[in-house]
Amino acid sequence: MGDTTLTIVMVVVLAALIFFMFRNSRKRQKEQSETRSKMVPGVEVMTNFGLYGTLLSVNEDDNTAVIETEPGHTIKVHRQVLARVVEPKVDEPAEVESPAVAELNEDHAIPAEPEFGERVDETSKKPGAKSDD
Repeated sequence: MGDTTLTIVMVVVLAALIFFMFRNSRKRQKEQSETRSKMVPGVEVMTNFGLYGTLLSVNEDDNTAVIETEPGHTIKVHRQVLARVVEPKVDEPAEVESPAVAELNEDHAIPAEPEFGERVDETSKKPGAKSDD
C-alpha cells in the first residue's frame, strides 16, 4: 500500500511540473509576440548587451535588424538580440514642498543627560552653578 501511495504522489508532482512548464512557455511566447509587434522602424530599442538605438529596419528573411546608434552610424544585428522597446519617460510635475520646519541639530540642541562613559565638565553641568575657583 505504501508503494502505490508514493507512486501516486510522484505522478501528481510530475504532472504539476509539466503543467507549470507549459504555462510558463505560453506566457513567454505571448510576451515575445507582444515585443515583436512593438518592434517597428522608428522606435527606440535596447539590445540584450545594453546597446541603445533607433530601429531602422527589420528583415524577417535574414533575421537581422539595422539599428542607428548615432546619426549616421548604423549597426546590423541579429533580430533576437533586440531585447525591448524603450518607452519615453514622462516627466511628472515637481511637487510643491511645504515650508521647512526649523529643526534643532546637535550643535544647538539643549544638552540632555550624558551618555554612559561620557565625561562632563562639572561647571557646565548646571547652568546657574557657581564654580569652585
